[in-house]
Amino acid sequence: MATKNLEKLASIDAQLRQLVPAKVSEDDKLVEYDALLLDRFLDILQDLHGEDLKGTVQDCYELSAEYEAKHDPKKLEELGNVLTSLDPGDSIVIAKAFSHMLNLANLAEEVQIAYRRRQKLKKKGDFGDESNATTESDIEETFKKLVGDLKKSPQEVFDAIKNQTVDLVLTAHPTQSVRRSLLQKHGRIRDCLAQLYAKDITPDDKQELDEALQREIQAAFRTDEIRRTPPTPQDEMRAGMSYFHETIWKGVPKFLRRVDTALKNIGIDERVPYNAPLIQFSSWMGGDRDGNPRVTPEVTRDVCLLARMMAANLYYSQIEDLMFELSMWRCSEELRVRADKLQRSSRRDEKHYIEFWKQVPPNEPYRVILGDVRDKLYQTRERARQLLGHGYSEIPEEATYTNIEQFLEPLELCYRSLCACGDLSIADGSLLDFLRQVSTFGLSLVRLDIRQESDRHTDVLDAITQHLEIGSYREWSEERRQEWLLSELSGKRPLFGRDLPKTEEIADVLDTFHVIAELPADCFGAYIISMATAPSDVLAVELLQRECRVRQPLRVVPLFEKLADLDAAPAAVARLFSIEWYRNRINGKQEVMIGYSDSGKDAGRLSAAWQLYKAQEELIQVAKEFDVKLTMFHGRGGTVGRGGGPAHLAILSQPPETIHGSLRVTVQGEVIEHSFGEEHLCFRTLQRYTAATLEHGMHPPVSPKPEWRALMDEIAVVATEKYRSIVFKEPRFVEYFRLATPELEYGRMNIGSRPSKRKPSGGIESLRAIPWIFAWTQTRFHLPVWLGFGAAFKYAIEKDIKNLRMLQEMYNAWPFFRVTIDLVEMVFAKGDPGIAALFDKLLVSEDLLSFGELLRSNYEETKSLLLQIAGHKDLLEGDPYLKQRLRLRDSYITTLNVCQAYTLKRIRDPDYSVTPRPHISKEYMEAKPATELVNLNPTSEYAPGLEDTLILTMKAYWPLPTLLNAKKPSKLKALSIVTLAVCNFRPESVNTLKGGLFRSIKSLSRGLVSYLMIGVAIRYVSMTAFSIVERLSENGAKVKLTCRDMETEKVTYTAEALTDKNGKYTIEASGDHEKELCDVGVVQSPREDCKDPAIGFENSRVVCSNNVGMHNPTRYANPLFFMKKETLPDCKDVLDELGLFPLEF
Repeated sequence: MATKNLEKLASIDAQLRQLVPAKVSEDDKLVEYDALLLDRFLDILQDLHGEDLKGTVQDCYELSAEYEAKHDPKKLEELGNVLTSLDPGDSIVIAKAFSHMLNLANLAEEVQIAYRRRQKLKKKGDFGDESNATTESDIEETFKKLVGDLKKSPQEVFDAIKNQTVDLVLTAHPTQSVRRSLLQKHGRIRDCLAQLYAKDITPDDKQELDEALQREIQAAFRTDEIRRTPPTPQDEMRAGMSYFHETIWKGVPKFLRRVDTALKNIGIDERVPYNAPLIQFSSWMGGDRDGNPRVTPEVTRDVCLLARMMAANLYYSQIEDLMFELSMWRCSEELRVRADKLQRSSRRDEKHYIEFWKQVPPNEPYRVILGDVRDKLYQTRERARQLLGHGYSEIPEEATYTNIEQFLEPLELCYRSLCACGDLSIADGSLLDFLRQVSTFGLSLVRLDIRQESDRHTDVLDAITQHLEIGSYREWSEERRQEWLLSELSGKRPLFGRDLPKTEEIADVLDTFHVIAELPADCFGAYIISMATAPSDVLAVELLQRECRVRQPLRVVPLFEKLADLDAAPAAVARLFSIEWYRNRINGKQEVMIGYSDSGKDAGRLSAAWQLYKAQEELIQVAKEFDVKLTMFHGRGGTVGRGGGPAHLAILSQPPETIHGSLRVTVQGEVIEHSFGEEHLCFRTLQRYTAATLEHGMHPPVSPKPEWRALMDEIAVVATEKYRSIVFKEPRFVEYFRLATPELEYGRMNIGSRPSKRKPSGGIESLRAIPWIFAWTQTRFHLPVWLGFGAAFKYAIEKDIKNLRMLQEMYNAWPFFRVTIDLVEMVFAKGDPGIAALFDKLLVSEDLLSFGELLRSNYEETKSLLLQIAGHKDLLEGDPYLKQRLRLRDSYITTLNVCQAYTLKRIRDPDYSVTPRPHISKEYMEAKPATELVNLNPTSEYAPGLEDTLILTMKAYWPLPTLLNAKKPSKLKALSIVTLAVCNFRPESVNTLKGGLFRSIKSLSRGLVSYLMIGVAIRYVSMTAFSIVERLSENGAKVKLTCRDMETEKVTYTAEALTDKNGKYTIEASGDHEKELCDVGVVQSPREDCKDPAIGFENSRVVCSNNVGMHNPTRYANPLFFMKKETLPDCKDVLDELGLFPLEF
């Protein structure tokens, strides 16, 4: 029994820890990170729930892995039988376990990415110490490229960067599906993991970090992943604003310092001015009321006051640090006079402060000035807090900061004084950082955009015109509407009074404008009109702002979303610019928002992408004709189906001259964590947007050739027709969609404050883009992304075979087309029609099964055509690292997919019955409180535990932000393709290989030769060699123990041994090695024809002492690999049998 358990442990450790490819340097720590996190979790799982449940996890993973290898649907059925045999409590634990393992794999990858960046920068010499090397230096690379390669002058670069603006607009929806409680624990797991692998770690640190890691992993596993109540808009705003406190607040000045450094490295000795609008932040949280009745005027007021309070609190907490730093007595006469005046009039309330609570002496003038700033910040914060809590405040407004100029003035005075006294280096320290924060965040932290649907404004104006008895605004023509609106805007009389009859909806719209009028103007950004189609939509908002006495009217931004609206947008904007009153109003500046989500849902990804491209070109041309600077506001989602993709690639593939130093873009709730969740992520996000915006403006992408345009116009029509013929015209589609996906169950996840539909009734048209994409992602079919591509490409190629070469030319030479194809290819790599077929088999009525088969046939045809255009034999062949990162997750995801499909079957089909086996969780059998898991959702209408199991599977496979490498590696033309012999393994090990215990692919490149290698991933555990290691090792390999001093790293002890006929070896080590680091590895192969060691595989080496000494002198380890550089037919047979093939470059 012990041997069986040992083999089981070895098996799961080997299977779950697949190795990533191209591990050719010491920088690759992913395997170590993965293995450490998994080991800790499996230990926790066994301790809490016993060996039987852990064995079930293993069984599920093995079946998933076998399915992924051969795509045999019988394996999915076997997996379903295992999962449906579980009782409700065990089912929840299994779903949680696989969700947790998937999360841990993601965390390991995030730490690995950060580690590789640090190593990259250390090797370049950018940093003196590792702790500071947290990001790539893309902004510096961009500067050097512009100056060195493109021959731009340093001054041109400086002028461009200091005048450009990137405004990142944080939105609530789709809300982050992971609870903040878990996100915080995940952050601590990342921190522990990164610190564990730091080079200067002490033994005590290592022990404490290891304990902390185990604690956080267990705490995350024991935390309820499911939101039991839907978040309110205030909850969403607080969650979004937490990123400012945690990373963005300090990340902005840190990034701007890096820009200064990069400028200095190209010969510019000036810093970016502190008031340069390089980075700005806005928000939709609490302002986006489009289709969300929970966002009321009161909510908008609350979130503005809350943001204002948070901003004052952040400044207040930092001002004392600045007071400590500016202790100098020498100052300018201007500052001295001000300090003396404040000294005489100061009446500080000492009980408010911990530091500098007494009156500051006159010989510290900077502290006197900053003390007064602190007093006003305190009052500003308290006034906002009182207004938020009670609706009124006893603190008069004049005792607070009411505008940014008041706040900046004393800080600028301190800066000027320091410079005048020869203390420029001090001025450019924390004070400059503080000035930059004030200029970036203002008094409101973020500016809140208001978004409302155009029909809601029409309702208000219709009520007004009918009350005035001048007709129905709703029934007027566009010309009549414009004429009336302009006549009212040109006049001064009030349009309506308090006697205006108001429905609840009309009162809501007007009260929103009253809130805008009540609060300080710097609380708000733009007023966005969704579903805008005509100039009257914009003029209507201008009139309502005037009538509600908005002193500083918000800029009005039309949002064009659907395909027809995008097509008509240039003409609509031209008509708007033709109105003299409006041109005078905007003062030569206009913003237009284009929607990626709804356009894709309306016409399919290909047609939407092309129409968005053309609309931008035409809108920019219209703006030039009227001498207006146009800013494009890109409403992009996180997933490909909603316009997502890597930010830098998206920016660099936009049409020429459409950004020109001014960019607004949404950062949606689902990707905020991935953009700002850690300091290095925040830094990377800021520098990528900034660098890409600069590069696009100074080095625009190529414009498409006329023949490319003509072909795109032609195939876009075909793609739209195909997409709409299925989604909107096919009578079977709506029923199939709702049966084959969990769309109807989406709302149970409680992940957002707004309904999934704009209107309670209606079909696909009223469904929001977020649940539309979500539903298809859950089945791994991703229909909204690819539908229409295949029909378009097939039409073009069948019409003229030369079009294939043209499409391939477009892919190779046109950034827009290449990015579009690459993103869809990546989605195909994530997809699996076999999983979709399982959902059909279990959930779809028999008369609709043929429709599902037709769609899957379309999927395969589209994939084939896409690969043909990209010139690829297999998906992601140009990005094998990403390919393996996706494969690493497949077996986790497959188990969750199957669990979801069978759970939906049990929920939807009352006649479907299963006979669960007895509890296998140790915790259940011992009747511990964990049995209450099934009672956490007492209001569920389903059988106990089913709803929670379903939600866990849906949350685990929530659509993730798009992963795509920044630069596709160029193809290597191989002189020869060789398959490496696995020289340390005997032929009889093939049967074990077939069992799936040994499935790791390693792809190494040396010069122009590609190698394929299979490696074992068994890890050293306790003091015993796994039986699997004994079966796979080869007799006669020389193994060497090497011990090094922990501080000097000098070799202090060595010993050698040979593996026996069982592949086992024992090294008897004498002496105490408490203060040494010892490791074991194979140093000589027993095969004469395999003499090249595959160096750098740290995961195959065993650290024997673990910083605590060799208390037991008997140690075991895995062998390293040796390889033979020639084709071995028998190895190819083995690989073929395993379903693994050589990678061709």
